[in-house]
Amino acid sequence: MSFSIGASGTGIGPRRVMEGFGERVDGKAFDWRVVTRLLAYLRPHWQRMAAAFLLMLIASALTLVAPYLIKVAIDQSIAEGDTAGLARIALGLAAVFIGAYLTTAGQQYLLSWVGQRVLATLRTRLFRHLQALPLGYHDTHIVGVTISRVINDVAVINELLSEGLITLVGDVLVLAGVISVMLSMSLRLALLTFCVFPVVLLATYLFARRAQVAFRHTRARIAAVVGDLAEDISGMRVIQAFAQEDVTHERFDEVNQANRDAYIKAMSLSFVFLPSIEFLGMLATGIVLWFGGLAVARGELTLGVMVAFLAYVSRFFQPIQELSQLYTTMQAAMAGGERVLDLLDTRPEIADRPAAVEMPTIAGLVELRHVSFSYRGDTRVLHDVNLVIEPGQTVALVGPTGAGKTSIANLVARFYDVTEGAVLIDGLDVRQVTQHSLRRQMGLVPQEPFLFSGAIADNIRFGRPRAAARAMEEAARLANAHAFITALPDGYATEILEGGVNLSVGQRQLICIARAVLADPRILILDEATSSVDTVTEVLIQDALQRLLAGRTAMVIAHRLSTVRHADLICVVDGGRIVERGRHEELLARGGLYHALYERQFVDLVTT
Repeated sequence: MSFSIGASGTGIGPRRVMEGFGERVDGKAFDWRVVTRLLAYLRPHWQRMAAAFLLMLIASALTLVAPYLIKVAIDQSIAEGDTAGLARIALGLAAVFIGAYLTTAGQQYLLSWVGQRVLATLRTRLFRHLQALPLGYHDTHIVGVTISRVINDVAVINELLSEGLITLVGDVLVLAGVISVMLSMSLRLALLTFCVFPVVLLATYLFARRAQVAFRHTRARIAAVVGDLAEDISGMRVIQAFAQEDVTHERFDEVNQANRDAYIKAMSLSFVFLPSIEFLGMLATGIVLWFGGLAVARGELTLGVMVAFLAYVSRFFQPIQELSQLYTTMQAAMAGGERVLDLLDTRPEIADRPAAVEMPTIAGLVELRHVSFSYRGDTRVLHDVNLVIEPGQTVALVGPTGAGKTSIANLVARFYDVTEGAVLIDGLDVRQVTQHSLRRQMGLVPQEPFLFSGAIADNIRFGRPRAAARAMEEAARLANAHAFITALPDGYATEILEGGVNLSVGQRQLICIARAVLADPRILILDEATSSVDTVTEVLIQDALQRLLAGRTAMVIAHRLSTVRHADLICVVDGGRIVERGRHEELLARGGLYHALYERQFVDLVTT
């Protein structure tokens, strides 16, 4: 079946389509709903997170101890000439540094371990959810933007969950500890140091206001870049065929520059804010050095206290810098988290009902009863369609482009649900059975044959992964594919490149037919399976299809009317209605739309 995913053409693209799908740049700076739901992914790893938290507490304590030991060494051991005491303090300081190194390394290892598992879990859940969403969702959302959700947004969420939260708590504890120690050592010097704190708060407030929007812009822009890139790569053949490399390059350059500008704008805030904090830290250091030095000269303060104060001042501003950087991570994670959760919260329009039952073995009776259908509530494409296909019968759907042929096939496979009426198989409404039990008894040979990267054997076995090699080869023989496969250097082990570019269209279609043969479906849908192949290959495909159709209920969508002359029933679809039905000879004799379509194709064939 032919389904369009995303948008193409030089007039539209991800940046334009995104405007229609709510790529917001507004939102809360901190949303407890988002954080609470994301924290659930850490719950299975709470023991390692607790161990990392404990190591963080030890590392924070050791960070506070080191300057105090230096103070003791200066004021007691050095001032009194106590070399033994100085040696003990030096050893203690070395132990502190080694302990800080080991605890920090252990903390980073545990956080990385947890982070990678959270990353894999979240991406797996997103992928499973994407598989559950109906084709209607994928028809209206750009592939590249969806990929950006799974890759980029999940990565920044993981950064916040695994490292950000521990860093937040650790920095707050260190900051509180530094303030407490400084106040206990010298109240006057501590208050003089803290006089720059209001300026720090003001700078942080101004930074936070601007960063909130700026970092949300970056999430939207990177999604546009990935979306445009994926679209252009998939459409490279068309781009080159129409010599539109320059136009598409300009479009991508526009999207890429927008992403660059958004990122630079966001980063420029950090580049202004962080040096500002550095400057305030230097200013506080100068205050301590001046007033502390005067106090030491007057004998009001010991040299050890002043040296320790200088060390604590640097540690005082380091958590502030890290917290500001963490804020930018949080902004990106909030934006990414909202989009990921929006994707996870997207309810599948096609879902199994709570009381859905397993589809019994299908005999093959298909009935469309007063079926009407419209995509996403837009203009109706099918109107009161009634059709009965008997078991083992081959029914062809023909008609002008856009008449509704593929829509009828989509409803039988339940890729979409009817707007009105019902689709029944063996008397059961397809909405009353599980999708998996229905589709595992159905087969599809699409207009554009799709093969996965991997061996030819794996592609044939796609519907039955555990099929024996003999059964697989027999399916290939029935599909007239065995001869060309065995002629390849690696035979059935030949690796298919992305998009199947190392095989012809006809060869790919024969493999798709072999895949359908091996799956042994009770109902088969053929969507213009011979429309893109040469005459010689068409003969091979038609011969293979005759074997495939034997004993199965089949729905054949065709533009080439010569391929459906022997169908048990031909339905002419026009304007969303079945306007004619009958066998080939009957329809020609009536002189209606089928006759006109056949004559037009015959004339086109003769003139060419």
